[in-house]
Amino acid sequence: MKLPEGRLVHSRVVDDPGRALAAALDRDLTGYAVLEPQETLLLAADARGVLTFAEGVPVLCYHTETDRGGPPALADLAVPGPYRLELVALAADVLADLHEATALRVPPGMPAERLAGDPELAARTRDRAPEDHLCDRTTPDEGEPGQESAVEAFLEDERKIEAIRERAREEARERATEWGLEDVCE
Repeated sequence: MKLPEGRLVHSRVVDDPGRALAAALDRDLTGYAVLEPQETLLLAADARGVLTFAEGVPVLCYHTETDRGGPPALADLAVPGPYRLELVALAADVLADLHEATALRVPPGMPAERLAGDPELAARTRDRAPEDHLCDRTTPDEGEPGQESAVEAFLEDERKIEAIRERAREEARERATEWGLEDVCE
């Protein structure tokens, strides 16, 4: 997905992707957010998630490393933080063609539910969704016909699960060293 350049309106490291979604909603952002997960920041990888917005409401999601869009891309982004976040504002007409890509579409509240686990933010987002996105409204359990849920997609990704396990082992070793328990980890 080639993104047009726009005006950077927000850039920081956040623990929770819900903060990106809330910031976009509160700003009525028309543009996009780029989320770089911790693994990208630490391993110099090229995994990024891109969410586009129309007046603060998520429209599309795409993951650069897996080349997946829509709800499966949300599953790819559902990793522990922190995330580097950039919010970029664009004119609505610049995103019009991009927003026609139905394969990348996400229901308005789904990013808040699946990335942030925030039902209140999801409800606020659905309430603000324009009429033309009403057909995209689904509950967290409905999903799209023929598509796996974000949790199923995540659990099937052995690489992500192994990365989380390795990160946990590393953190345990660091804590053991801090507490003088190096012998226990050997």
